[in-house]
Amino acid sequence: MKKGTILIKNAAELVTCSGFGPKFGKAMEELHIIPNGAVYIEDGIIQMVGTTEEVEQKLTHYPEQVIDAAGKAVLPGFVDSHTHFVFGGYRAEEFSWRLRGDSYMEIMERGGGIINSVRATKEASREELFKAGKKRLDSMLSFGVTTAEGKSGYGLDYETEIKQLEVMKEIDQVHPVDVVKTFLGAHAVPKEYKGREDEFIDFIIEKVLPEVVERNLAEFCDIFCEKNVFSVEQSRRLLAKAKEMGMKLKLHADEIVQLGGAELAAELGAVSADHLLQASDQGIKAMAEKGVITTLLPNTAFSLREHYARARYMIDHKCAVALATDLNPGSCFTESIPLTFALATLYMGMSPEEAVTALTLNGAAAVGRADAIGSIDVGKKGDIILLEFPSYKYIPYHVGVNTVEKVVKNGQLVFDKEKGGILC
Repeated sequence: MKKGTILIKNAAELVTCSGFGPKFGKAMEELHIIPNGAVYIEDGIIQMVGTTEEVEQKLTHYPEQVIDAAGKAVLPGFVDSHTHFVFGGYRAEEFSWRLRGDSYMEIMERGGGIINSVRATKEASREELFKAGKKRLDSMLSFGVTTAEGKSGYGLDYETEIKQLEVMKEIDQVHPVDVVKTFLGAHAVPKEYKGREDEFIDFIIEKVLPEVVERNLAEFCDIFCEKNVFSVEQSRRLLAKAKEMGMKLKLHADEIVQLGGAELAAELGAVSADHLLQASDQGIKAMAEKGVITTLLPNTAFSLREHYARARYMIDHKCAVALATDLNPGSCFTESIPLTFALATLYMGMSPEEAVTALTLNGAAAVGRADAIGSIDVGKKGDIILLEFPSYKYIPYHVGVNTVEKVVKNGQLVFDKEKGGILC
């Protein structure tokens, strides 16, 4: 991607979210807003941040591109830190089953759920997965997402897990959105391993994980730690081995029942624990103490008609909360950042300020990149979004509607609603 010089000036609000690490508890309210703000980016990196007058006075040459943000709010690019955007097939019929009252676990037990997507992903060609994944990433970019995590987990074997990660790597090389890759080989128990879950964990550890590590196909290792899926001990065994091999850790934890996944995340020093609808008070305290990012996925609870995770309690007890869409083909088929934001503020007790932090700096921390993205600070990547409105407060106010007008990635304008959308 070509990089040059770009000045964004006259912002009604420059919402910097300033910081180089996650914000815990009450600190999530601190957005560090600069009225009439400006940011100057050179070679993809932020060089100056301040009022428009301050920045323009320091310029030694005229930028190649100037964006007048008068009447607009300017924010860091959103970080969607939990998605499954590369998959084959869809599960619309299962959604109708849920609408009539069937539970997620009931659908899984009859051969639906994750296993359904596994079949479709195995059958899909690399070209089909690439095309579909890129299209979904295009949509995510239009919502202001400049970095997204993507998980494997729809193979549960050697070939398809590797195929998913390779496709994500290929998309990452050609798409403006940066893709953080996560190996989720233990996403469900394959039919042939039912009742032999320990043997499946052995298979993942001995046959698939070494290939992922050797070829640097993923940065993180994740597992679905849940009743009737993988136990705390099985999860500990896989994640401990992945950590020993140099991988960072994530954890699907305490989504459906209170199993102790939050406590395990703290014990192992995971970067994030995700879902957490049923996380215990002790688990929440342990995650706060160990600095584990608590990544909450309100779209999934909404789609499954479940109670939401206790965001307010977590923040009040000094957790660093991130928000993400959980885009996937089954339990949460949406990449909508506005929906995520609306649910977090309307139903989870989060303030607009906390939600902004959760989708920017804390989202960056959830993928281990808070030192490089997630805020508008000198030295960080020039990942910036402009809203149609003069304040970030319009995001929850304009309920469920996309307010992003422009997206700058690595100092280059890559999306402009007024010019028809994606520009590269």
